[in-house]
Amino acid sequence: MSVKLAKGALDRLIEKARVHFYKPIQIAEILYYDRVQTQLDLLDKDSYRNPSKKWRDKICLEFLGRTSTSSAKYQDDLFNDNAIPPNILNLLALENRKKDGVVEAYIYRNFIDRYSQMTNGLDYCKHNSRDTFDVAQFISLFWQTPGLRRSIDKVYEIVVYALFSSILSALNVRINVSVDENKLDILNEFEDFTKKVINLSTENTNFSIGAKINRVGVTNAADRGLDMWANFGLAIQVKHLTLNEEMAEDVVSQISADRVVIVCKSIEKKTIASLLNQIGWKSRIQSIITEDELVDWYERALRGVFGDLIGDKLLKEIQSEIIVEFPSSDSKTIQSFLKSRGYDKLKDRAWK
Repeated sequence: MSVKLAKGALDRLIEKARVHFYKPIQIAEILYYDRVQTQLDLLDKDSYRNPSKKWRDKICLEFLGRTSTSSAKYQDDLFNDNAIPPNILNLLALENRKKDGVVEAYIYRNFIDRYSQMTNGLDYCKHNSRDTFDVAQFISLFWQTPGLRRSIDKVYEIVVYALFSSILSALNVRINVSVDENKLDILNEFEDFTKKVINLSTENTNFSIGAKINRVGVTNAADRGLDMWANFGLAIQVKHLTLNEEMAEDVVSQISADRVVIVCKSIEKKTIASLLNQIGWKSRIQSIITEDELVDWYERALRGVFGDLIGDKLLKEIQSEIIVEFPSSDSKTIQSFLKSRGYDKLKDRAWK
């Protein structure tokens, strides 16, 4: 196998990588340790498979403030034949040693380019007011940038969360929790439990809290499972891709809530409803919300009768969620890293 074919495999890995770049960074760190620390037996993946996760995590914590939460199996897929198997990695390492870390530098330049693309979405929010922000145009920024398409599901999730959270806050919805007066004897028996778990006691048999929607948080690459949950019993799953029967069942079976809201592209609504009905899960679906409805609700939230109350908060929510989901180090940190590794000296020796 030639270096050209090995580079092609690496380029495919980079192209498929989401913004966080966990897998390409892991390859870069294997190559770095092989070049600088001790030459590795790269044909024996068991000798570096687990140690390389620690090397990757150290860099990810510095740049991203987080590490991969994907399953061990998903992470280990990095060394499969359709990704970067040992023979390809070995070729990359030979090239990397011969050219003073040029393959490492190539990976990190791509990482920096990917993050600079992400700032376009954040800049769009910052440079548009509630009078000019267009949610459809915002989403299209990510569809039109090849390096960001892999993260489009998270963009949809952010858009949905920001809208739902902002409207819920404006409504000032309250949830009242109380004990049945006929069950006070049980409350008395388990008061030590109810104080710690439910925040109820014989002295305080009821309380009120504000209704909230919460994102589950940064998740792994699997495009299924729970995206958001509400403290009033609602679970929300955001889908931007067609559901097949297996994924449709996963959406609901992995969620314990009785009421599930699915958000999807308008063209998929009938297909999703039909699939859920076929597998007998439709009764657990409270509603299916389409992208067209989201666009309409955004228009009203930003520029409608209550735009003054909701609009600015909505845009701030989108900005803050982008920063949380896709954090990046400041340019000084990145430039310092490149210089410490000597990558800055390889600018004129770009790997092609």
